[in-house]
Amino acid sequence: MAKSKQKPDDSDQQTIAAIYSLVDAFCKERLNDEYAELCRRLTDKLARKRPSPLLKGKPETWACGIIRTIGWVNFLDDSKQKPYMKLTAIDKALGVAESTGQGKSKLIRNLLKIRPMDPAWTLRSNLDANPNAWMILINGFVVDARHLRREYQVEAFEKGLIPYIPADAKT
Repeated sequence: MAKSKQKPDDSDQQTIAAIYSLVDAFCKERLNDEYAELCRRLTDKLARKRPSPLLKGKPETWACGIIRTIGWVNFLDDSKQKPYMKLTAIDKALGVAESTGQGKSKLIRNLLKIRPMDPAWTLRSNLDANPNAWMILINGFVVDARHLRREYQVEAFEKGLIPYIPADAKT
């Protein structure tokens, strides 16, 4: 039985570096630093999986799927958002067929269990408006942590349930 690779070899590293390069260039040219940061984090997460799915397929396809996934979570295709871009424009810019870009994004979302408005993949500038980032369960009740006393907010933050302590952000 063949043993799975524990560490990527040089060609694997080059493939992953090519994906990072495509993602960074796209975000720099068409989106913003927040998108670039989240896309790099998503690329990191996929690169760490063993075996890494990034090693199968073209770098352009993976870059497209990664950017589409972060765009999907953050409603990039909503014209009220800034920046705004149709998800199909990502495919076109990277030279990927629409169905391929959509399929790769779906594969990433399923693989990592990413859902709409997922707080882990929400732009920092959108976290305040994302109710999923603030809903926690206390004694069987779902509550918005932003409306709790500071000591409960601190405890929720320390447990990794909320992104920051809202009471401290107001001061």
